[in-house]
Amino acid sequence: MDKYGKVDGLVNAAGGNQPGAVVQPDGKIFELDIEALKQVMDLNLFGTLLPTQVFGKAMAETSEKGSIVNISSVAAHGAVTRVLGYSLAKTAIEAYTKWFAVEMANRYGDKLRMNALVPGFFLAEQNRRLLTNEDGTYTDRGDKVIRSTPYKRFGNPDELTGALIWLLSDESTFVNGTSIKVDGGFTIFSGV
Repeated sequence: MDKYGKVDGLVNAAGGNQPGAVVQPDGKIFELDIEALKQVMDLNLFGTLLPTQVFGKAMAETSEKGSIVNISSVAAHGAVTRVLGYSLAKTAIEAYTKWFAVEMANRYGDKLRMNALVPGFFLAEQNRRLLTNEDGTYTDRGDKVIRSTPYKRFGNPDELTGALIWLLSDESTFVNGTSIKVDGGFTIFSGV
């Protein structure tokens, strides 16, 4: 605040998972690791909510047109096996995005807005070993993702940039409580 005097945009990009919150195909579904699930919820959901409490308040006090973008996931838009904790957390972020967007509109009019960016499958250090083998070929899980993505490839991180910049910019000032999917068609593909 001392340097810029205001906050116009916030990107909540908290995210991650941990082994205890992953349910393996042979795992006991009625013996979930509740503590691990809570930790993943804390990281993803509260890692989104807490920065909004700080920077959103500053935005409400200083910005003429503020934009908050939460990073969601395709795991919130369809059942992605194994990643229960992550799916629960990102689904909660989707609900929070809609709820908070309405609350801000009711309290601040069109001065503040909140939306979500929904990435599909992008290779990163977090998921590389789950989706690709050391030789670069796809694992069974990676192959299933590719078969379910009409583009038949993983996304490149720079392909998220345009949608993110648009959501933060004045070009999207009438967009509120929306989730923009950047997933190569993963969430719309029936598999047929």
